Order: sequence, then C-alpha cells, then structure tokens
Amino acid sequence: MRPGEERPVEGGACASVSDLELLKLRAAECIDAAAERLGALSRSIWSEPELAYEEHHAHGVLTRFFQSETPAGSWTVQPHYQLATAFRAEWGSPRGWAAPRPLHLGFLCEYDALPGIGHACGHNLIAEVGAAAALGVKGALESLAGLPLPVKVIVLGTPAEEDGGGKIDLIEAGAFKNLDVVFMAHPSQENAAYLPDVAEHDVTVKYYGKASHAAAYPWEGLNALDAAVLAYNNLSVLRQQLKPTWRVHGIIKNGGVKPNIIPSYSELIYYFRAPSMKELPVLTKKAEDCFRAAALATGCTVEINGGAHDYYNVLPNKSLWKTYVENGKKLGIDFISEDAMFNGPSGSTDFGNVSFVVPGIHPYFYIGSNALNHTEQYTEAAGSQEAQFYTLRTAKALAMTALDVIFKPELLERIREDFKLKLQEEQF
Repeated sequence: MRPGEERPVEGGACASVSDLELLKLRAAECIDAAAERLGALSRSIWSEPELAYEEHHAHGVLTRFFQSETPAGSWTVQPHYQLATAFRAEWGSPRGWAAPRPLHLGFLCEYDALPGIGHACGHNLIAEVGAAAALGVKGALESLAGLPLPVKVIVLGTPAEEDGGGKIDLIEAGAFKNLDVVFMAHPSQENAAYLPDVAEHDVTVKYYGKASHAAAYPWEGLNALDAAVLAYNNLSVLRQQLKPTWRVHGIIKNGGVKPNIIPSYSELIYYFRAPSMKELPVLTKKAEDCFRAAALATGCTVEINGGAHDYYNVLPNKSLWKTYVENGKKLGIDFISEDAMFNGPSGSTDFGNVSFVVPGIHPYFYIGSNALNHTEQYTEAAGSQEAQFYTLRTAKALAMTALDVIFKPELLERIREDFKLKLQEEQF
C-alpha cells in the first residue's frame, strides 16, 4: 500500500473518498437510530447523580445498555471491570486465521457527579457521547462486506474523574494496555478540538495544636485554627510571585468546634495546578513551605498528605484533533480558533494521564447553553433536551474520526508519531 493510499472499505475493492464518506454517513445514521435510547441513558444518569467511586446506578444503566444491544451478545460486557463501578464493553469485527492483530479503538465514558449540585460538569453527556460514538463505529463496520484488517471497538466506563482519578486506577490495572487510540468528549460552553488541561496535585493539610479555655487561660493553648488562617494567608501573599499560568485554590475544612475552646485541630484542602508535570513540583514546594511556616509560627505540628493521584496535563495530538475538526465542520460544528484554543481557560482531568500512555482526543463541545461548568445552571443545561442535539453531533464527529483512523493508515502513523514526539517533550 503506497503512502497516502486509503485502506479498502469493501473487501477486495479500492476505497474512494466517497466510499469513506458514505461509511461516515452510515455511522451518523446508526447514532440517529439510537437517539431515543441514548437520550434515556443520559437522563437516567443525570436524574440520579452519584459521587466518585459510588456510581452504582450509572454503572448498571450503562452495562445494561450494552447488554441489551441487538443482535443479542454483540457486545461482550464486563461489569465491575477492575473497579466496582467501572466496566468494559467490547465488539470485534470478524477475524480470519491469518488476520493481523486487531486495531483497538477505545471510547471512554465518565458518569460521576459533583457534591451538592449534581451533574454540573455534564458527565451524563460524556457517557452518552462515548456510548453513541462506539455504536456509530460498530454500525458502520457491520454494514461492510469485509474489512482489510480486524477492529475492536472497546468502551471503557471510567468512574471518579471529579475526585480520585478512576482512569489512573484503570491505567495501573492495565485497562489501557493494547489500546491504539482513545476517544472522548467533554461538555463546555464552546466547541474546542483541544484545550490545554493542566497538571494538578491536591493536598490535605492537618494542623495539631492544644486545646485550652479561650477566656480563662488561652496562653496554655496552641491554636490550630490560627495555623490554618496563617497558611491560607501565606498562600494568598504568595500569589504575587506565582506564574500567571499557575493556580492555587483551597478551603478550610475544619476550624474548631466552639469559640471558647482554643482549636486543637484544623484541616485544609488545596489544589495546585500548573501547565505541565515539570512545573507542578516547583509550585507544590512553594506551597508546602507556606504550610510549614504557619506551623512554626503557631507552635503547632503539621501533616501534609498528597492525594492518591496527580492529574497529568493533557497532551495534544495535532493529527487527531485536526481530523476531528474536519469531520466536525462537515456536521456544522463551529470551532473556536486555534489561538483561543491554546490560550483559553482550562481545568484538569485524569484523561491527562491517559494521554501519556496512549494517543487520544478529548475535545470540548457546546451543549446549547452559556452557563459555566460547576454551577447549578450547568446542571440544568446538562439534563435538557436541547443538549441532546449537540451531544449526538459530537458523537458523530468522534465516530467519523475513528473511521478515518481505521481506513487511513498514514493518519494512524502520524497520530503515533505525534504521540511519541509530545511524550519526549514532556519527560519529567
């Protein structure tokens, strides 16, 4: 096969551009045909929000969704895959004895919610996008008389993105081993093929002092709340010396039990963010010095505990996101400019860790509302009927991009090369 030549779509027949476009149309039709079931899936998850690692309802809804797909048994579903609320659903194209190793394409679903405000980050829609895109690819491939190479479509249910990092747990358990390319999409206020989601480290800081009567003999006490307040103010003062791309934010979770008792215990939770894993330890060291200084000033002892996992920055894969943009534009998606994409606001996600082990794409999509993520208004928008059009359109763009990966070998090679180069740049 010459460079630039597309793989044949029909067994033994040479693919033209129109052949592949027809196949993409078939994927979109399959998604449209499943729209009612996909919408019901999303609404069910949205109506019963669950926190990280506790997504038992969402896990059940998603596994039953794939188990009930026709024809019966077309998806091999593994509930409780490596984690209690994770799952794996797999469909494979027919494979002959002499066939090469299948191309493994992964579609990721998230479905945890936020405390107090439910699905204010739209993870019900992430679950729907992942499921819909996988159905579209499967349906398109099933319409072919034959494939030039075997393909496996794998859906991974990845819990606990908001807290804990379920994808990182799954990486460590080997769930991403052998995947060639992974796909997912996240709700937002705009359509962006990529946003530079940053590296994140969280800490819990505990101060231990000594209780005493706050009026009768306060000098006998060591005020752990004073330590927490000093630490909070130390970090606020530090902001002047922080790089514009660094972020520090936290709360005082525990500050005492009664005003007339010198607090013997206080607790803070802080998140630190930087554009890369190279910079994150520098920021973390500065912050930890602030915590220790507060302990020294108040005579308290301090305990600093890092979170179970650091979230890595998301590596861009230009060949992949440019292909996604080409497909999205055919569907009428209006993307923000590349300059806005690389210089806009962003958060953190455990998909960043995934992007260090397998090439992938994590675009953002408009859902019909200008409400901001992590607000009550966004919760409402994520459960709206209006969001369905934009969610399924995004799923179609992902499915179309996956078909390009399957039938354009030169694209897959570019994606792999982009991945290797970015990984080399990010060594830390």
